[in-house]
Amino acid sequence: MEFRRLGRSGLNISEISYGNWLTHGSQVEEDAAHACVRAALDAGITTFDTADVYAETKAESVLGRALKGERREGVEIFTKVYGVTGPGPNDRGLSRKHIIEAAHGSLRRLGTDYVDLYQAHRFDRTVPLEETMSAFADLVRQGKVLYIGVSEWRSDQITRGAALARELNVPLVSNQPQYSMLWRVIEDQVVPASEREGLSQIVWSPLGQGVLTGKYAPGSQPPAGSRATDDLGAKMIAHLLRDEVLVAVQKLRPLADEAGLSMAQLAIAWVLNNPNVASAIIGASRPEQVTENAAAAGRKLDADLVTAIDKVLEGVVERDPRLTVTP
Repeated sequence: MEFRRLGRSGLNISEISYGNWLTHGSQVEEDAAHACVRAALDAGITTFDTADVYAETKAESVLGRALKGERREGVEIFTKVYGVTGPGPNDRGLSRKHIIEAAHGSLRRLGTDYVDLYQAHRFDRTVPLEETMSAFADLVRQGKVLYIGVSEWRSDQITRGAALARELNVPLVSNQPQYSMLWRVIEDQVVPASEREGLSQIVWSPLGQGVLTGKYAPGSQPPAGSRATDDLGAKMIAHLLRDEVLVAVQKLRPLADEAGLSMAQLAIAWVLNNPNVASAIIGASRPEQVTENAAAAGRKLDADLVTAIDKVLEGVVERDPRLTVTP
């Protein structure tokens, strides 16, 4: 495993992170989830990402149990706040009340005294940004959060948040966006803003919701048990299941073969080729998927290969920075 610094901080994180968005507490039984976490640890992954809304808070609990007994200083645990976690009007968003209460709930479920990175899962236009950032700052000063980050924030939101973080003297170090060969929305505005403000990207869906593994064939039904057969997964993946996308993806296979990589490894290595990316988050339902994907760490893509990838995917890549991602 290779490691990279997160933003301008001194925190080292593994190039491959293990995430449990659609798996722990929902698609995957707990024994299988624990086996995947063990495979991640065996592969040298030290960075684990979750959120309080995943599987209606169950994902945090599963991850906490899976990491129980590990040396706490040897892993980096990331979680997020913003989404709905209860029936009340304050059980959502980035108000001081919800941030503080949600943080305590996450710590309890994860079985830890602190999280290494606490992330604003989305930007909250209904709450003053000063209120949000000061609540995060208080958690940092209490030692319950070591670093703060954001997720799917636009470039102007990152700039405003970073200015307040400097004023409050707290470490805002990362953004967590969707990013893959097929989804390059962050490149034109978010990455330059992040570089100016000292943030790294921790990217989710580097495999394009599994499309970049090549398992979805044009004109065919999705494989049984795949993300496209799950209600939430199908909603997230619909825009990538167009025949023109699937045909283009199949043309990546000889490029991966020539590079000595699997399709999944090629996709992960591609996002890590961006110097502003600190880590690529992988999810898995089987331990062997973790092992395969983790092997992409440290794999460098030469300029000719990157150019060939761009040529194959020309016309199916999404770049429009106005696009938003469903929470």
